[in-house]
Amino acid sequence: MEADEPLWQEYNELATRSYGHPVGDITRLRDHADIRVAVRDGRVIAGGLSLLLHQFFGGAPVPSAIISAGAVAPEERGDRIASRLLTERLRPLRENGAVISTVWTTSNGHLRRLGWQAPVPVFAWSIATEDLKRTFTRSRMDIEHGRAQEGEELQRRLAQQWNGPILRPDWWPGWLDDKRELTTYRFGPPQTPTGLLSLAMKRHPRHGMELTVHDFWAADTQTVNEMMAFLGSHHTRAPAIHFRRSALPPYPTLLHHLHRYRLTAEAWHPWMLRILDLPEAIRLRGWPTGLNVSVPLEIESETGDTWQSYLLEVKDGTGQISATPGHGDVRLTRGQLAVWYAGGYQTAAAAELVGVAAKSRYALTQLIRATTDMEPWLPDHI
Repeated sequence: MEADEPLWQEYNELATRSYGHPVGDITRLRDHADIRVAVRDGRVIAGGLSLLLHQFFGGAPVPSAIISAGAVAPEERGDRIASRLLTERLRPLRENGAVISTVWTTSNGHLRRLGWQAPVPVFAWSIATEDLKRTFTRSRMDIEHGRAQEGEELQRRLAQQWNGPILRPDWWPGWLDDKRELTTYRFGPPQTPTGLLSLAMKRHPRHGMELTVHDFWAADTQTVNEMMAFLGSHHTRAPAIHFRRSALPPYPTLLHHLHRYRLTAEAWHPWMLRILDLPEAIRLRGWPTGLNVSVPLEIESETGDTWQSYLLEVKDGTGQISATPGHGDVRLTRGQLAVWYAGGYQTAAAAELVGVAAKSRYALTQLIRATTDMEPWLPDHI
């Protein structure tokens, strides 16, 4: 059920007990989220918050159910409460237009069985600040401290170039700054910046400070280099620069200088995607102009026990999918469908290695081509 004031407070206390620490977003996002709880004998035994936002896919914003802060009382676990509550949390968002859903969770196996799948691995990167200082040189590019409308417009424009980033609502920067205590810089001309960098600085218990990058948006190579050099200028205080999970885009900048770096990567639980409404998800997604694709598909049902035949058609930037009789040339599970939608299979060979079945390499290649004009990247985490 939807949580009123007393139920919300009880859920907040339950989440603190379940996670072992306060979950700040339950309070911070209360005015923006839909909060659902499960009640037994008059007490809250589980709950979670969800948001209806948009994610960019193919350059177009697609309405998405963002699932976060789910908690089940430790004494109630093992009774499938989480699965039943998840269905209830998705229901109002689906009714209001959500056609896909994204979740971050350590319970990857559980969500995978329910149709979510991870399109890409997620890493947090750390690099010695001295290495950045030696590799990148500051230029005379303008650097402005603080957020501004021009910086938010730049972020939104650059986010459209990837599959997955959230179309940040107006309240997003304030929520993020309050949650992470971020300091933000804009790079380039004040009215038309080409870079946006947000970082958190915390006092190190023994020396200097911990510096963690949360936003790294750059429009060109010159700006990337300037932002890296700027981070390197913190070498007297921060021994290392940490890029929060998925904060660093899949630019090849660091790869080209690996011989100079003491670089480490730590794997994190990835973002997972699920298609809720297949025809609408296909219709609302952006598609490459000039691409003409027609591929018969077989797709696993939501219950996972049957297969349905479809015809996917993409023509001049418009996509549609419709149910058809017969058999498809490519067969996709619900999880494989989500990875394909996000552009996670960059080649037919990659798709085959994870079990995507096809009658011909040509049909599979045609299908993969439809979503690989942009790479998957989700820098936002709720």
